[in-house]
Amino acid sequence: MSAVIVVHGGAWAIPNDLAEASVDGVKASAREGFAVLQKNGTALDAVESAVRALEDNTVFNAGHGATLNTDGEVEMDALIMDGKTLACGAVSSVKNIANPVSLARAVMEKTAHVMLTDSGANQFAQTIGVVAVPTDKLVTSYEMKEWEKHKNYVTGVMEDFNTLWPHDTVGAVAVDYAGNVACATSTGGIRNKMVGRVGDSSTVGCGGYADNFSGAVSCTGHGESILKVTLARLILSHVEQGKSVEEASRISLQYMGERVRGAGGVIIVTPMAQWASTFTTERMAWAAVEEDVLYYGLEPHEKQREHLS
Repeated sequence: MSAVIVVHGGAWAIPNDLAEASVDGVKASAREGFAVLQKNGTALDAVESAVRALEDNTVFNAGHGATLNTDGEVEMDALIMDGKTLACGAVSSVKNIANPVSLARAVMEKTAHVMLTDSGANQFAQTIGVVAVPTDKLVTSYEMKEWEKHKNYVTGVMEDFNTLWPHDTVGAVAVDYAGNVACATSTGGIRNKMVGRVGDSSTVGCGGYADNFSGAVSCTGHGESILKVTLARLILSHVEQGKSVEEASRISLQYMGERVRGAGGVIIVTPMAQWASTFTTERMAWAAVEEDVLYYGLEPHEKQREHLS
C-alpha cells in the first residue's frame, strides 16, 4: 500500500509577488506531512502536521497571516476528519489561536461534539491549555494595508476570484500505509467578511470530508458557493459511482460554476492512493508527495516534479 499526501494553499488569483512563496510553502508543507507518513504515522497525524505548517506560514490565509473581518478582527475556521471512523472536529469564528486545525482535532478527541464556535471554542481551548496569542501576532503588515484599502465587502463571486482578493484557505488530504484517509482544512475567511461569518472550511461535507469507503477531499474557494453544493461530499459521491478522481473533481467544480457561479479548487486522495489537484480559479498553489517524488503546481494544468532529497 502506498502513502500519499496532497496539500493546497488556496485557489484564487495569486499575484506574482506571492507566487514563489506560495509554491515554496505548499512544497514544504507536503514534505512535512509525508515525513509523518514515512514514520508510520497516521493520515490524521499527517494532515494536521501539514496544515499546521501552512498556518504557521504568513503567506497563507490561515492562522498566522489570516485576514481581517469588517471590525478588523481575526475569525478563523478549521476542520479535521478521520476516514477510518468518520470522527471529525471543527471550530468556527475562533480568535487568538495560532493553529485552529489542532483545536479542531481536540474538539474531535476530547469532546462529544463535532463543532465549537466563537467564544465557546476559545473557552474550550483555555480549558485544555491552548495558549491564546495576541491578534497582532497573527496579522501581517501586508494584511493591515490591504484591509485598509478594501473596507467594503465585494459580493461578486467570479469578480472576487479574478482580482487580487485573497481566498487562500489551506488544506491537506492523505492516505497512510494502512489505507486510511484523512482531511484537514483551515482558513481566515474572506477579507472584510461580516462579523460571525462562517464559510465552508469548518463544515463537514463542504470544506472537507474523509471516508475510507471513497476518499478524502479538502476544498478551497468561495465558501458560500461550496456550502450550497456540499462540494467535498459531491466529489466523493461521483467517486463512489465509479468516476476517476480527476473526473469527479472536474465535473463537481463545473457544476458549482454553472449552478451558483462559484469558483474554487479541490484536492483528493483515495484509499488506493489515487489523487488529483483541480481548480477553476486563475491559480492554486498545491503540492503532493507520492513515494519519492514531490509534485507541485500553480498554473492550470501545471504539474512539476522533483525527487525528494
